[in-house]
Amino acid sequence: QVQLAESGGGLVQAGGSLRLACSASATTVSIHTIGWFRQAPGNQRDLVAWIAPSSSGYGGSLKGRFAISRENDTAYLQMNSLEPEDTAVYYCYADPSRGPRSWGQGTQVTVSS
Repeated sequence: QVQLAESGGGLVQAGGSLRLACSASATTVSIHTIGWFRQAPGNQRDLVAWIAPSSSGYGGSLKGRFAISRENDTAYLQMNSLEPEDTAVYYCYADPSRGPRSWGQGTQVTVSS
């Protein structure tokens, strides 16, 4: 089983930056992919970014404002030029080498105009 610890998030003005962190830990499996989805009230959960050992990707047109990085089994999401439309709960996830996806508890990101 994979355990996830999220940190970061909070309130920022439009144009500002925030960084999220997600640390994955497991005892019997290795961690392949770590990423984030986000969900705003009334909306579906959308992919934000993901990172695997040799690749990464972004949802929609977020690349350029958002940057994902990874050090061992901790991933970081640097979010720049934030817009009110980025306001959402951001959920970290991890895909282990075997077994189901694990989810974090979510962290609120609020961007004020």
